[in-house]
Amino acid sequence: MTVYLYVEGGGDSKELRTRCRRGYSQLLEAAGFGGRLPRIVAAGGRGAAYDMFKTEHGTDEGSRLPMLLVDSEEFVARDNDVSSTSRVPPDSDSCWRHLETRDGWTRPAGTRAEQAQLMVTAMETWIMADRVTLGRFFGSDLQVGALLPAHDLEARSRGEVLQALERATRPCGRDRAYSKGRRSFELLAQLDPTVLRGALPHFERFMESLDRLL
Repeated sequence: MTVYLYVEGGGDSKELRTRCRRGYSQLLEAAGFGGRLPRIVAAGGRGAAYDMFKTEHGTDEGSRLPMLLVDSEEFVARDNDVSSTSRVPPDSDSCWRHLETRDGWTRPAGTRAEQAQLMVTAMETWIMADRVTLGRFFGSDLQVGALLPAHDLEARSRGEVLQALERATRPCGRDRAYSKGRRSFELLAQLDPTVLRGALPHFERFMESLDRLL
């Protein structure tokens, strides 16, 4: 069975979509999925990713299994959540519940819980989690003190994370500071999946789901 991973990212630019696919591919290769990578489709916006996922699921081909990976945009509530801590492991259906509640996206009949995956609260959360890669990528001009604390990052809003990255990298100069698009996908390709698995429960869920399905 071939897994098709529909990811948010790349916008309307062919170049950026290529960079997006390459970034995710290199991250998954580093995570041990080399030789059995999913087919990565850079869908552009998160709504487009969901629409492509639904269309693929509706083809009902037994040899193809679609997965969806988008930003959660907001904190993800779980049944076993008694506080706002992100260290609580996600329950099996929390991703679909979040997408149905926040976005009104209906879960297609017959889909598995693990076919919906979330970057909580955004791809920048993954980047924020890997301080070693950030330091190597941006060098000595990186203002480490402007980064968010490394614990409970999935409980931080996407705005907080993005603003912190922009503040921390502003001294690197206009051409080297963090920005969404080309530089974000360059960073994505260099992240250490072991660090992300230890820091981000939803990333760990994503890795475990891929390991079962691929």
